[in-house]
Amino acid sequence: MKRSLIALTLLTGLSTSAMASTNSWEKEAMDAWIDGKAEATLLFNGNLNSFDINTDVKMGTVTLTGSVENDIEKELAEELVLGIKGVKTVDNQLTVLNMDMDTKSEKASQFTDAKISTVISSRLLFDSEVSGLKIDVDVDNRKVTLNGTVATAAERDLAVNIAKNTKDVDSVMSKLVIKKAEK
Repeated sequence: MKRSLIALTLLTGLSTSAMASTNSWEKEAMDAWIDGKAEATLLFNGNLNSFDINTDVKMGTVTLTGSVENDIEKELAEELVLGIKGVKTVDNQLTVLNMDMDTKSEKASQFTDAKISTVISSRLLFDSEVSGLKIDVDVDNRKVTLNGTVATAAERDLAVNIAKNTKDVDSVMSKLVIKKAEK
């Protein structure tokens, strides 16, 4: 009996520590996945110099460090990372190199439109329920127009909602055409 009790206690202790290390491993793996996704998202964005931006992820919180040219790029980097599945928050510690950008409202508007377009395009590409490669995103003065083809009305509605839920968007016009996939 004493031997059985010792074995049961030992087995319980081992299984508890194994489960704790599995949870820790899973969290670290998720953080690593988010970090890789964040790096790729920033790298493939043509409006940012991603080589000057560093990412670090701990428990779903992404910390951005490094430098960007202006406030719009800083906000764009944050928005892109926030759109990644699994990201809980972003600690944006990016340093802005050119503070004069705010005084040039026309340039700021163009950058805002570019940021909106990039964020929506990225979210459409990363959403598995939307064929983002078949959707063109045009933005003019914070007004978004979606052009292209989708397979269903539900996919069209999802694409429109993704655009509407993007920061700084004033309105969304859908010119998406429902076209069944050819067999």
